[in-house]
Amino acid sequence: MDFNMKKLASDAGIFFTRAVQFTEEKFGQAEKTELDAQFENLLARADSTKNWTEKILRQTEVLLQPNPSARVEEFLYEKLDRKVPSRVTNGELLAQYMAEAANELGPTTPYGKTLIKVAEAEKRLGAAERDFIHTASINFLTPLRTFLEGDWKTISKERRLLHNRRLDLDACKARLKKAKAAEAKATTVPDFQETRPRNYILSASASATLDDTSRPPSWAEWKEDYPGGWRRPCFFLVPLNPSVTRARGCLSLPKDRKLWNDEADKAEQELRVAQTEFDRQAEVTRLLLEGISSTHVNHLRCLHEFVESQTTYYAQCYRHMLDLQKQLGRFPGTFVGTTEPASPPLSSTSPTTAAATMPVGPSVAGLAPPGEAALHLEEVAPPASGTRKARVLYDYEAADSSELALLADELITVYSLPGMDPDWLIGERGNKKGKVPVTYLELLS
Repeated sequence: MDFNMKKLASDAGIFFTRAVQFTEEKFGQAEKTELDAQFENLLARADSTKNWTEKILRQTEVLLQPNPSARVEEFLYEKLDRKVPSRVTNGELLAQYMAEAANELGPTTPYGKTLIKVAEAEKRLGAAERDFIHTASINFLTPLRTFLEGDWKTISKERRLLHNRRLDLDACKARLKKAKAAEAKATTVPDFQETRPRNYILSASASATLDDTSRPPSWAEWKEDYPGGWRRPCFFLVPLNPSVTRARGCLSLPKDRKLWNDEADKAEQELRVAQTEFDRQAEVTRLLLEGISSTHVNHLRCLHEFVESQTTYYAQCYRHMLDLQKQLGRFPGTFVGTTEPASPPLSSTSPTTAAATMPVGPSVAGLAPPGEAALHLEEVAPPASGTRKARVLYDYEAADSSELALLADELITVYSLPGMDPDWLIGERGNKKGKVPVTYLELLS
């Protein structure tokens, strides 16, 4: 494999420089370029959007598929880019067991007939659940996954690149600062022309050091006095004549005092380039972060679709169970009843309260038997205290002649009778009169 050693060495140097800058920032030994407040708010908003999107996605998956093993299986199929096999819902599985039990225990017995009816209702519930899961997955889960796996990865990549550009910019700033300091210090270095009135001729700094310590200065001392601008000092003796010896300090001053000027100019040029790259990357990242607002709008639309699909699903379940309750009530010798009245899912008024606030008319004897009730309902007059108007929420098909068929959004007149089931009212529309379920009505004031 062909390696570009120059590029590899350059990348290694850049990585090392960034690591040093990052470490010094963590220890408070280097300055850090701060982003503006608006940019920081965009970053915080993006992080919050990502975190909550992940939580909503996971919990929605749990709602649609409570079985963790099934979720893992679906995840693996999705990662392998394979179609997820069709799975039987819990309602459909229950319907299958009930149908098999009815066939074995006797489909003509009351228990067997009831099992068959309930199995049919559970099967319809399972089919409704399947449609709801499919619709919710497409309209709600898929957009959330697309954001996390697409848009958010792009934002994260650009943010990492911006972080690297910032480290490069701060490293250039630190390098320029050091070059300026060294340049200023280099201009104050004394020349080495002083001669001692002894057998040794030393430079001024070397002479001072030898006078103070009676020894040549150490490398650490020279490095502290002249950081970065000197090579290691060396002292040697050169005989001038048999009786005179000259000591010279070879400090190797820079040949040209413009060296530090050139170094500072180079650092300034690198700083300008780093600043340009940082500004460009900051603008790209800002545009992506501002796109989070569009993401919120898209997720809002998907949320509305999820609510619509969930509403449709529960409305279907309610209708299926209401039909099942009617069918079970027609079987002779079967027990159908509840200790508490069922509350309507979409109406804000409970059946008991609605019935209690309705005007009460004269009692009708024998309302329980449908046949007799139908005969007496024709003779019932509205209560003297008045009636109430109600708007029909859903279509309703009358189960027998004692009930009144309803159409959605139509207005009817309703009132209650003493001894009636609180889940039912007497409804009138024109010349027709009959019992109507409270859960299908919205009582108007």
